[in-house]
Amino acid sequence: MTVGPGGPLGPDPARGLPPAVAGDLAAAVRLTPMARRHLRPVLRIEEACYPSPWSATLFLSELAQRTSRRYTVAVVGPLVVGYSGLMVVEDEGHVTTLTVDPAWHGRRLGTLLLLDVVRAAPPRGVRRLTLEVRVGNAPARALYHRFGFAPVGVRKNYYAETGEDAIIMWTDDITDAAYAARIGQIEATLRSAR
Repeated sequence: MTVGPGGPLGPDPARGLPPAVAGDLAAAVRLTPMARRHLRPVLRIEEACYPSPWSATLFLSELAQRTSRRYTVAVVGPLVVGYSGLMVVEDEGHVTTLTVDPAWHGRRLGTLLLLDVVRAAPPRGVRRLTLEVRVGNAPARALYHRFGFAPVGVRKNYYAETGEDAIIMWTDDITDAAYAARIGQIEATLRSAR
């Protein structure tokens, strides 16, 4: 998840939605596999959120690796509002990206996308998850903490364009009962917020 420097990509998008959708956005979100047709809006979000956005070529390369990668987009009506990526190496999963359109921040889309990653990982043989997050991205760090990710190290100057450090975070044994209970609580919180 990101707090983008570029600001919203237009007017408040929820204003144009029917009242039932605007009131229960989580129920209106469709999570679907990322495809080539999603790249234009995904790239717009990338450019709004990151000083060095991923290119279409990089996304296409990732999408081509079907056995070791999984990319998902969050869609509301006709709009792509966020996306996530998972890379699998043996029993470890790496969250490659979790990004929400800045105009849609604060609507629990990051939570929905991360829930999707966490649910999709074990059937692919994943037992542990890792990711990097900018030191200054407090909202994302709080989200990852809720999902049981803990800091285990720092990559100095990881984000070359800004010189910002990355915190390396891990969560262990996402297949055990305690982790399932944690995820169940997060899902219950989402349902009760509707």
